[in-house]
Amino acid sequence: MCQNVCMTMTLPLRANDAETCCAPLTAAVVDHAEAERIAKTFKALADANRVRLLSLIAASDDGEACICDLTAPVGLSQPTVSHHMKLLVEAGLVTREQRGKWAYFTVNRDALANAAGALQVR
Repeated sequence: MCQNVCMTMTLPLRANDAETCCAPLTAAVVDHAEAERIAKTFKALADANRVRLLSLIAASDDGEACICDLTAPVGLSQPTVSHHMKLLVEAGLVTREQRGKWAYFTVNRDALANAAGALQVR
């Protein structure tokens, strides 16, 4: 590859490269129980239909939505929407209130804020 002139270059090593590269872990690392809780939240958000359902509830005028109003916008059957909503409730992302025959859901904004900040650098 070299034609006529070949140059070699040696890069200097910094004395503390090992220290920079391998900094010890700090107290900001989540423990196992917290990691499980965060993973459950992200697992609930790992489905596009659930993200859409959460968005529909958050965007509603009064901050809540009846299960009967959630089926048509996502194009899913009522039992499928109920299943998705159950997972969102179990993850703590929404709350459920039974009113007669219908279930109403409200976004848990604190849980969403916690999810958003879960992996931020501390």
